Parts: sequence; structure tokens; C-alpha cells
Amino acid sequence: MQLAQYTKEFSYNWKLAAPVMLGMLGHTFVGFIDNIMVGQLGSAELAAVSLGNSFMFIAMSLGIGFSTAITPLVAAADASHDFKAGKSAFKHGLFLCTVLGISLFLMVYFAKPLMYLMKQPQEVVELAIPYLDLVAFSLIPLVFFQGFKQFSDGLSLTKFPMYATLLANVVNVVLNYLLIFGKLGFPELGIVGAAYGTLASRFAMVALLWYLLRINEKARPFVTGIKFFELSKSMLKKIMLLGAPSAMQMFFEVAIFTAAIWLSGLLGKNPQAANQIALNLSSMTFMVAMGLSVASMIRVGNQNGLKNYTELRRIAYSIFLMGILFAFCFAIMFLVLHNQFPKLYLDVNDIENAMDNQEVISIASKLLLAAAVFQLSDSLQVIILGALRGLQDVKIPTLFTFIAYWMIGFPISFYLGKEEAMGSLGIWIGLLAGLTSAAILLYFRFNYLTKRLILQKA
Repeated sequence: MQLAQYTKEFSYNWKLAAPVMLGMLGHTFVGFIDNIMVGQLGSAELAAVSLGNSFMFIAMSLGIGFSTAITPLVAAADASHDFKAGKSAFKHGLFLCTVLGISLFLMVYFAKPLMYLMKQPQEVVELAIPYLDLVAFSLIPLVFFQGFKQFSDGLSLTKFPMYATLLANVVNVVLNYLLIFGKLGFPELGIVGAAYGTLASRFAMVALLWYLLRINEKARPFVTGIKFFELSKSMLKKIMLLGAPSAMQMFFEVAIFTAAIWLSGLLGKNPQAANQIALNLSSMTFMVAMGLSVASMIRVGNQNGLKNYTELRRIAYSIFLMGILFAFCFAIMFLVLHNQFPKLYLDVNDIENAMDNQEVISIASKLLLAAAVFQLSDSLQVIILGALRGLQDVKIPTLFTFIAYWMIGFPISFYLGKEEAMGSLGIWIGLLAGLTSAAILLYFRFNYLTKRLILQKA
């Protein structure tokens, strides 16, 4: 097939993916702003936010991963003009997201004492606990928002979640400025101020997204007149069978990055702060791939609903190609600017913490070289995973992600990440191995599955 057969899809792929990218980048930008502002307080405060967020990442991965079950069901119903099935998928998905959000909040809240058992720096733990109290509560509006977001994506209304996330960033930046540093008469709360900003921003984005969907002609019938507690066991079971493996897929990936935070904490507060810088920057480029992953899930879900498998495969490959091109550009960016990016996070003119800050910058710049190398595999694995979710294929990909991250990636991170081995860089070499393994295994699964579907229809 000629290259033009794939590139001609770029325009529509971009139309779907760009708002999702901006919305996902908005989520990450909340963390980016928190890190930059908190970093001005010192490396211990930055490490504390990193440690607190490591618990949040695990919980968020389960909530966000589970909610992705809504999108392919709504997309398939939308393609076949089945309003009843689409509304049922949304209502039951939103109900389960609400229950899950409350459960995840309680899980994180009561898991805080584990910090004392993890051999993390004492100074960092004592700063992290009050921060975690507030951001843990923000899981409830965040996972509820995800239920609305995944539904909106399934209807191809990808701009609305973007607008909501942009509002969240404005709220977060303003409240961070006022509450971290005590400006305009507000109390100076340090990293707890950042937690208040995050909490308020997540309630704000729920309110705006619900309003935007309610005034939209296509979405209004779905989001109004919902009988929330009139539930169908069969639909609850269908969403859970899709959502649980999807949650575990995201959990396995996020958990290995969380393990990297904890392993770096064993090396000290400066390696942990450096890891947080590299992780935050990598997360921002990853959100571009996540946008393409959602586009992949929507478009594959549409074609799956129509049972047009040849077209499905061509469209999916067009999105894979876009992902490769973006990843290549990000890799070049990290290679060229790996020494400059870490300086954004710390006050390089702070004489009192000059030695600590210089060590953090030095370590982070090396980690960004590893991040540059894994841009391609990180992008491909999540986009292919989106295509497989569009096909409602979740069980085998879940097994593959477990093998890639926890049977290949983590042992390498653990072995090479010791101080007497390669330290922080060794941890990230393990991440590279896990992501590359996942990309290869998931590609083989998609290739096999689509070829089989085409043959069966023929």
C-alpha cells in the first residue's frame, strides 16, 4: 500500500487527537506547574511532591485506565446510531467511575503510613503526608471527570474535555501562586498550597465539562434525565470486563514508573528530585502519544462497530505512523536540550542550596538522554494499546504489559539502579527495556488480530 494511503488520514487523526493531546497535556501541566513552583522552595519539597504523587499515580492509573472502557462502547454505538446502547454505556460507566473514585481516595488516604516503611528520606516523608491528604481527595472529582471525558471522546467531541482541562490549569496556577508563596494576603502554605490548587482545579473541570455537554445538541440527551441507580447487571458486567483489564494495563505501566520514584528515593533526596524532573518532562511528551491513542481507540472502535476490518487496519497504521513522527521529534528535542530543561525546575541562583541543585540538574540531564531513546517505544506501545481497546481486546494485552514491565523492565531497573551499579541511569535503562518490550508484544498482537478478522470476514 502506498504511503499516501496512510498520510491522507493525518488530517482527521489530528482533528480528533489534538484536543485530547491538549487536554492530557493540561493534566500533566498541572503537575508541571506544581513542580516548578514547589522547586523554588528546595529539593526536599520537590522530592516530597514526587513521593506524594507516586501514590497518586498508582490510584490515577487504575481510575483513568478503567474509565477507558466507556470510549469504545460509546464509539461503536455512535457509529451504528444506537442511542440506547450509548446512553447505557455512559450511565453505567459514570456510576462505576464514581464508586471507583471514592474507593481510590480511601485506599490512598489509609496507605500514607507505608511511606515510613519505604526507607525514604525522613524529611521528605514529613513534607509529603499533609500534601497527600488533599490530593488524595481530588481523586473523587478526577475519576468522575474521566467518566464524562471518555464518553465525550466516544462521541468524537474531543474538544470539550480540552476546554475543561485548560480551565483547571488556570485555576491551579492562580491558586498555586497565592497559596504556595502567600501572595495578596493569602497564607503561605508551601507544598500544601499546591495541593489546594490541584483539588480546586479538579472540581472546576468537572463542572465545566458537564455544562458543555449539557448545552451540546448531540450530547444533551445522553447526559440529562439519567436514572443513576436504575442499573443493569449485564451492562455493569460488560464495562467491568473491559475496564478492569484496561485499568491493570495502565497500572502495570504507571507502577513501574512509580517504582522508579521509590528506587531513586533509596539513593537520596537529590536523585529522587532529579527523577521527578525527568519523569515530569517525559510525561508531557507521553500525553501527545496518549492523544493519538484515544484517536486510535475512537477510530478503530467506529470501524469495529461497522465490521470494516480492512479499513480499520489502514486507519490504525496511519495513527501509528503519526506517533512515530512525533516521537522522533521529541527524541531530538531531549537530546539537544537535556542540559537546559532541568534548570527550569530549580532556582539556579539559590546559593544556600547550590550544591544540591547542581547535583539534581546533573542527574536529571543524564536521565533525559534515556528518555530521548525511549520516546519511540513509549509512543508506539500506548497508541497500539488504544487500537486494541478499540477492538475491545483487553485480556491478552494486559498479560503482555505485565510481562514487559514486571518480568523484563523492573528486574533491570532494580539491578542496575543500585548505587554501586549505575544508580539513577540504571533505573531508567530498565524503563526503556520495559517500554520497548511492550511495544513489540502489542504490535504482534494487533497485527495477528486484524489479519485474522480480515480473513474471517472474507
